Amino acid sequence: MVLEGLGESLRSVLKKISGSANVDEKLVKEITRDIQRALLQADVNVNMVLQLSKKVEDRAKNEKIPPGASLKEHIIKIIYEELTALLGEAGALKKEKQSIMLVGLYGQGKTTTAGKLARYLSKRGLTVGLIAADVHRPAAFDQLLQIGQDIKVPVFGIRGEKDAVKIVREGLKQFENTDVKIIDTSGRHSLEQDLIDEVKHAEKVAKPDQRILVLDASVGQQAGAQAKAFHEAVNVNGVILTKLDGTAKGGGALSAVGHTGAPIIFIGTGEHLEDLETFNPERFVSRLLGMGDLHTLLERMRESIDEKKAEETARKIMSGHFTLREMYEQMEMLADVGPLKRIMSMLPGFPGMRKDVDPEELQRKLARFHVIMDSMTDEELDNPKIIKSSRVLRVSRGAGVEQRDVRELLKQYNLSRKAVKGFMGNRQIRRQLMKQMKDQKTHDD
Repeated sequence: MVLEGLGESLRSVLKKISGSANVDEKLVKEITRDIQRALLQADVNVNMVLQLSKKVEDRAKNEKIPPGASLKEHIIKIIYEELTALLGEAGALKKEKQSIMLVGLYGQGKTTTAGKLARYLSKRGLTVGLIAADVHRPAAFDQLLQIGQDIKVPVFGIRGEKDAVKIVREGLKQFENTDVKIIDTSGRHSLEQDLIDEVKHAEKVAKPDQRILVLDASVGQQAGAQAKAFHEAVNVNGVILTKLDGTAKGGGALSAVGHTGAPIIFIGTGEHLEDLETFNPERFVSRLLGMGDLHTLLERMRESIDEKKAEETARKIMSGHFTLREMYEQMEMLADVGPLKRIMSMLPGFPGMRKDVDPEELQRKLARFHVIMDSMTDEELDNPKIIKSSRVLRVSRGAGVEQRDVRELLKQYNLSRKAVKGFMGNRQIRRQLMKQMKDQKTHDD
């Protein structure tokens, strides 16, 4: 999961609030210090952290509790809202005909991001063409060609050509009848004048609707300075943060860029071409806090499974009706959506998996759970409580696994059921999830 360390720390803060006998000034100061520590470890700017801490304390002390909410729920709401505000405003990329130019320094992931963006848009019914205008990195054209083959998107380039403007001009002609043109430009080791000049000349020819800066999240707080510099130089109107899954500085990059006037549109969450997510501060913080992110989950599920079935599954989770049958149906659908570890982080009640668990082992375990549940009767799937020793033995023999594997499944089911029940019992979290579902419906309409 993205920023798993930060997520673990923040979720422990919520547990401390929920588990306390009473909420007083001492507890508020204690959880504020815990939040400070978590954010500083995630490389968030010290001044930003101090400002957030002060707001949390002031609001917890002086703000009137809304009708129907408890003090604990109110403080959780304050933490959620202030963390969301810390990340700034989100940008948006419309799913319509347009031209997009990607800019940035060397090693930021522009070419891979071009492929991810092309896949994202083509999955939404648009025709896409990729233009290889990086004339300085020798392997850039070949890399983009390979990516284009993988996602079945055409690529235009001129091998050996050193004039990026010429490539852009010819590429736009080639893709004249294509919905979306994505231009992959050259980078430099620093924001040098020749890079700016080249980008400006290409931009003058392309007249792109979107000028998107691609930034590696591992640069941390420096991402803000780079975003501001590019924004002032070439008027970027969006940012994509890459490699957010593999850095401890992601919190610093997110918060720094979020306040530059160049909004974050997408975040890269892995090496695969499907690992690109729209960035929404509310949904991102919701996932960090263990409240899930049903909007993103539904979005990813729609690419792989029937839309009505996806919505039905999400509503089952929220209803609290959670038997082995529901667990089986969810696992079946989620298998094609992405790595289990990432998907579980989007479900309410499921924080990120432990770092010492191998993701590949998780996938193998998922397949084993499927086989075990295939060996159960309808009665057992609908009422797991009846599965005692004799049934465990029968199921294990039918599935060709050890009895301990069956018990492990039942243990995981009980943990999941309790987690879902606990989170669905929290009115504040339930309201947040309902809001996400409502926002998704409005977005679709």
